[in-house]
Order: sequence, then structure tokens, then C-alpha cells
Amino acid sequence: MAKSVNKVILVGNVGQDPEVKYTPSGVPVAKLSIATNERFKDKNDVWQDRTEWHTAVAWQRLAEIVGEYVRKGSKLYIEGKLQTSSWEDKQSGERKYRTEIVARDIVLLGPRDNGQEGREEMSSGQSSPEPAPALADEDIPF
Repeated sequence: MAKSVNKVILVGNVGQDPEVKYTPSGVPVAKLSIATNERFKDKNDVWQDRTEWHTAVAWQRLAEIVGEYVRKGSKLYIEGKLQTSSWEDKQSGERKYRTEIVARDIVLLGPRDNGQEGREEMSSGQSSPEPAPALADEDIPF
């Protein structure tokens, strides 16, 4: 089978303070909302702005680092992969889907809260691509 690639790179701004929670087994997971912006001319030659919102999750030590350094408005570089999960809604019985970016590396592109300038690199610490921990949807605390 031919090799395939699942890689996402985003540079955007955090929409709200990240949530860091723990699975029942104690694994930290952070959820981030990231906005990317696009500017284009419409058919009437008028500039338009479009914002796209993305959900990213970070696991284990990277999740703890995100919780410590990332805040609403932070400009981030995020590298990871797309992952879609599905579940059956308990109330309607309807099949639901969620596509998220599973972050492997995050770089804080602006100043940190303590006033230090520069880039703060955060990494999942995984030397080879490994899947996020296998959890049932009810294990994810979001």
C-alpha cells in the first residue's frame, strides 16, 4: 500500500483559554479553539475577511504545557494530524461526528504572560507518530 500523509499546520489565534481536564485514568488532555483568517476579493472586487474556527487537542505533557502557557489571544503555530471520531447521541440515537487536530507540536509565537519575548516551543515528546490514546467518547471529559 502506498504511503499516505495526515499532517496539519495552523498559525492562528486562540479563541478562549484552553481547557485542561483529565481522563478517568488520569491522562491530561487540553482542548483549544483556534481561529485562522483569510482575506480575499469577492466578485464585486471588495475585500472580504473570513474566519475559520478549528478545534485542537493536546495530550499528556503537551496538554499540561498548553494549560500553563497558552491563553485567549495567544498566537500559535500548531502541527499535528486530523482525527475524526464518531458516536451515537444518547438522546436522539443520531450518529455524530467530530474532526479535531491532534497536536504534536505547538510553538507560542508571541510574548508569554511573564513578559518574556520570543518563541516557546512545546512538543508532545513523541519521536515517531503515535496515535492518541484509544478512549471511548465518554472517557473524553469535553
